[in-house]
Amino acid sequence: MLHGRDAGGRAGDPLVTLRHELAHLALHETMGDLPPRWFDEGYASYAAGEWGRDEILETSYALVLRRLPSLDSLDTYFDGGEDRAGKGYALAQRAVSELAALDERRGLALFFQYWKETGSMDKAVRTAYGLTLADFDLRWRERTRRRYGALAFTADFALLGVLGGLTLVPLWLVRRRRDRQRLAAMRAADEVSERLARESMLAELLAETTDAPEVPNDGRDPERERAGGTSNDAPTA
Repeated sequence: MLHGRDAGGRAGDPLVTLRHELAHLALHETMGDLPPRWFDEGYASYAAGEWGRDEILETSYALVLRRLPSLDSLDTYFDGGEDRAGKGYALAQRAVSELAALDERRGLALFFQYWKETGSMDKAVRTAYGLTLADFDLRWRERTRRRYGALAFTADFALLGVLGGLTLVPLWLVRRRRDRQRLAAMRAADEVSERLARESMLAELLAETTDAPEVPNDGRDPERERAGGTSNDAPTA
């Protein structure tokens, strides 16, 4: 069953979804119950050309911080909620596309032939591509980490920078406003201190002027006394 034309944007392209479901049917018609869940979903996404799933890997910080899951543990991703399932689809598709890239001319054709003949995925990988399934498991994880790890780190670091900026800007504005208020208070305190100092100095000057003793005038001329005589001395012959 597919969503109709009135489905929301999350439903995706109905033609891509149709190719995805037809790929499931074709795989099981050819291989029966041999494919595990991760290969089933990965092959359907690969055959349908759902390359937009790579965006999940490009923004997944877990690719940098944690080890990628092994192929056997990918099956658990499809039962862990929408977000975890989305990562499972993306990783499974990446694994299948890496497997097909081992033979640029025939892709998965020989692998499917040997898998159906032997009933063993490990034997089919050995015969078609010349390496064990365990070796391929390590190979696709290393290549996926190298390819998407730097992109995920850059994307998440940029996101952290934006979030950090959104967090720090309000704090910076609050601190700047507090600093302005503190500076205004300091200026007001300095003005009050200067005014009080001027008033105190003026009061001291006024007090000194008021308390100065008056010198009595006894008729003597200080200038003449300093010259050696007084104003009442008679001239001598």
